[in-house]
Amino acid sequence: MDIDSIRRLLRHRYPFLLVDRITRLEAHSIEGIKNITINEPQFVGHFPDYPIMPGVMVIEALAQVSGVLILETTPEVREHVPLFLGIDRARFRRAVRPGDVLRLCAETVNRKANIWKLACKAFVDENLVCEAELVVGFNTAIKAL
Repeated sequence: MDIDSIRRLLRHRYPFLLVDRITRLEAHSIEGIKNITINEPQFVGHFPDYPIMPGVMVIEALAQVSGVLILETTPEVREHVPLFLGIDRARFRRAVRPGDVLRLCAETVNRKANIWKLACKAFVDENLVCEAELVVGFNTAIKAL
């Protein structure tokens, strides 16, 4: 799935669209990538002499990949806005730096009504950089614009 297809599903835009490509999509799992470049706005202040992608942005990239998985495999929620509801067991293992290719993986653990729990991991090369369980939901009263 290329960037145009991702933009049709997600409502995020620059500078907050953090998924560049989906490389694998199955019924309950997904893998995508985010190319980390020095030109991204967070590196101006985090940190000027040693740029590191903030951990919260790695989590957000995982949430966005999770959103693509849900929106692509659950057509009945496509017209609604996905909401990031929770983070459990988040751990950061390694810094993510400009020049890295962040591989984002998510797998559905559980679904109850319009709430999904996903096991997520982010890698650079084969090195685990972050893992977390994310909770994403849809309020069907909120329609996308």
